[in-house]
Amino acid sequence: MKRIGVLALQGAVREHVQMLGSLGCEAVLVKQRADLEDLDGLVLPGGESTTMRKLLNRYELLEPIRTLAKQGLPMFGTCAGLILLAKELVDYESHLAVMDVVVARNSYGRQVDSFEVKLDIPEIGAAIPAVFIRAPHIVSVGGGVKILAEHEGKIVLARDGHFLGCSFHPELTSDARILEYFVSFMV
Repeated sequence: MKRIGVLALQGAVREHVQMLGSLGCEAVLVKQRADLEDLDGLVLPGGESTTMRKLLNRYELLEPIRTLAKQGLPMFGTCAGLILLAKELVDYESHLAVMDVVVARNSYGRQVDSFEVKLDIPEIGAAIPAVFIRAPHIVSVGGGVKILAEHEGKIVLARDGHFLGCSFHPELTSDARILEYFVSFMV
């Protein structure tokens, strides 16, 4: 059984935990350094990236997570989690700065502009529901990054080795294929 942490400081934590459980994984709530021990992967959920950064600093989790990322721990960032992973942010200071992508925050407008579409992602499957809520998008990727999905010309899903970054919220649907794809990184 894969033991996957879910950063549980703020955001869509419960939904990720439930989806990981449906995939037969043990979900571990990560609230302090000790919770990072013996994980097979880590999910950085959607939420509010500025708040998450403040809490990462307060609970002294930023550097330990960055260290695990550099050691090869698979990490999946959804929405705000993608912002946390990005090596560079447009007009903002980066956070973990481990995934070789440049990300623009709030690319899809305000909360009232939220929407859902179906995306065909060749590496994962067809008609995958994607919920966009104040979503960022990936502006550019480094040479080793694989673009997995775009929406209206914007990159919304990419893989950089053991990192998976997603602009939207797959955990807010009943379709677990993207999370299942992430779990497949762990051997």
